[in-house]
Amino acid sequence: MGNLPLSTGLFRTDAPTPSPVSREMCIARTIRSGITYYYIPVTGAEFQTLSPAKDSMFPLSSSALPLSDSSSADESFPPLLSHSPSRTPVTLQNQSDSASASRPLLVFFAWLGAQPRAVVKYRDLYLDRGMDVLLVQSSAMHFLWPRWGMDYGQEVLNVLQQPQFSGRTLLVHASSIGGYTFTQILNHIAQEPKTNSALGQRVIGHIYDSLVVGTLEHMAIGLGKTLLPRMESFIKNTAMLYFWLFKSHTADLYENSIQVFHNNPITAPALFFYSENDAMCNPVVMENLIEFWRKRGVAVESRKWKESIHAAHMRCHPEDYLSTLQHFLNSLSVSPLKPKN
Repeated sequence: MGNLPLSTGLFRTDAPTPSPVSREMCIARTIRSGITYYYIPVTGAEFQTLSPAKDSMFPLSSSALPLSDSSSADESFPPLLSHSPSRTPVTLQNQSDSASASRPLLVFFAWLGAQPRAVVKYRDLYLDRGMDVLLVQSSAMHFLWPRWGMDYGQEVLNVLQQPQFSGRTLLVHASSIGGYTFTQILNHIAQEPKTNSALGQRVIGHIYDSLVVGTLEHMAIGLGKTLLPRMESFIKNTAMLYFWLFKSHTADLYENSIQVFHNNPITAPALFFYSENDAMCNPVVMENLIEFWRKRGVAVESRKWKESIHAAHMRCHPEDYLSTLQHFLNSLSVSPLKPKN
């Protein structure tokens, strides 16, 4: 696989943490609906230590966008600022934008209906550790009609293969339905290994938070709790009927995706967060999956709580969550940045 552009010591606990001022300079770029790229520009002094990268091939625009398409998004979401052209020379600004291509990329597959103030905590968590962040949001229809989910997975795959991202080390963090969306990418890798296997080789680790695991009923419960909690039973029963009526277009494809995930073509170290009281996750099935991966030779770490909240483990158990995550990041095998001749 060769040496990927990842600085040594990046994930160490004692690595320097950017100041709040740096974080306020985070730039948001919309790649397409549901996919947003976040990064902190490199300063002129820092840029001298990095090799210049090619200009972006994307027709992207900087924007202070919310992290959710939901109309109920909190309008007080902290703004994302771009550096002012009046204070930053154009040539340096372009260099700063492109220099971030030397950093690792955290691909965050958010849970359904993720609200801005919740997602920003994860975004900043990785920005503080020297990574750029690509936020991928999913809609209920990507799950309810799997063919659309596959199409969306291909779109995300295409983005990760574009020049701005194609040479970068990847870390994946998938929460709840985000694990389903990531699985659609795995489907494409499994179906066309010659074309897509290189992307899997760039992944140095994958993290699963509140993965929906178990039966179709667990999936239906998840829809009810997420889409309309006050009518949870009705949504669940309607979803089960829908799965039965359109079995060849839903249930059969879900089963295929489950098999692909079990035989995941990405064998980098993995970390699972889950709880015993999660109605959307069968802990026995989860533990069987973890054991199966370990038998395949995958290094797997996990943190289980007796009680917690689906897709909110970091809020419920902050110290435990963060220490487990940091330990996992410290364990990842990294390659130093290879100097150019």
